[in-house]
Amino acid sequence: MSAARRVTILGATGSVGLSTAAVVEEALARGEPIEVEALAAGRDVDKLVALAKRLRPRFAAIHDETQGPALREALAGVGCAVGAGPEAVVEAAERPADWVMAAIVGAAGLAPTLAATNRGATVALANKESLVCAGDLLTRAALKAGATLLPVDSEHSAIFQVWEGPEWVEKVTLTASGGPFRKASLAEMARVTPAQAVAHPTWPMGAKISVDCATMMNKGLELIEAMHLFSIEADRLDVLIHPQSIIHSLVHYVDGSVLAQLGVPDMRTPIAYALAWPDRMAVSTPRLDLAKLQTLSFEAPDEDRFPNLRLAWQAAKAGGGHTAILNAANEVAVAAFLRGETGFLEIGEINARVMDAAEGPSLAAIAKSPSSLDELRAIDETVRHFTRDVLARIR
Repeated sequence: MSAARRVTILGATGSVGLSTAAVVEEALARGEPIEVEALAAGRDVDKLVALAKRLRPRFAAIHDETQGPALREALAGVGCAVGAGPEAVVEAAERPADWVMAAIVGAAGLAPTLAATNRGATVALANKESLVCAGDLLTRAALKAGATLLPVDSEHSAIFQVWEGPEWVEKVTLTASGGPFRKASLAEMARVTPAQAVAHPTWPMGAKISVDCATMMNKGLELIEAMHLFSIEADRLDVLIHPQSIIHSLVHYVDGSVLAQLGVPDMRTPIAYALAWPDRMAVSTPRLDLAKLQTLSFEAPDEDRFPNLRLAWQAAKAGGGHTAILNAANEVAVAAFLRGETGFLEIGEINARVMDAAEGPSLAAIAKSPSSLDELRAIDETVRHFTRDVLARIR
């Protein structure tokens, strides 16, 4: 890293946030010029306190207001200011860090991510929903404020590392592990439990994103992200199942070259790349040994068994508010599945019914591109109410 960097981590106690903290701690141990401005978390006050005591941020925020007193008590004497509630998380994003990790899962990450973007920060994007729901809004804000959006998802980081500009690109292929049910029959998938769905075979992640990987919605959301990050049309995006998760994405160029980024499945690699960009920095991830690996395999995804991937493509091509509608529906459906209120295969069915409604009188009026965060929130709230009604009918 060539210059001092002041860092904020939003979503600090999640899997990406903790990996970011590990990269920062390793860099600090080497004497890298990094200062931690702020840490923000959802409700895990114990993890946030432990991180704050190690990283010594100037400000610590927790989204769950009821945890504010516990946070203040635990950090008394540590030397950092404390805030609680959604506004405090936005305040964390607005503080003067020049690099912000946006890793809050779900629509809750939109406001703080936009706040960091609006003040011209370098924003490392691990919050898919920011681009899925508000891609046009976020990219316009970045252009206006002079902010830099850096991809942190392993697939988008892989594309970014071999990217030479859209004019030379024929196609971009995002790879997917296929999740835990890649070879399962529909009958087996109908009996999947939440515990089985969150047991991802390759990546350790939170419950919601693990379920999205199991339904392949995660890859669908990444297709939408790629459109905004790289200014590329949906028709030039492709998905390939790659169970070993060693090749993280491929870029096909007009001269027949196919460039790929390879590495062991460890989020510290794309995080370190984003933190050091435009340079690189050392990080103690396991090193790739192709001789030991021997085999890399690939297969096309089965969209009949994983309809969420097809729905994401449809939403991407339709544009406007369709991607925000799909995201809201999916969040409600996945939450219901994790609570045991609906089945695994019903997640796709619920999403499909909502997307059908987006073409009819029920939701067509809101299927336009939101021009503000308030408009986006209105779309999100309407779709969540509609999806809960769909869920009640399916039960």
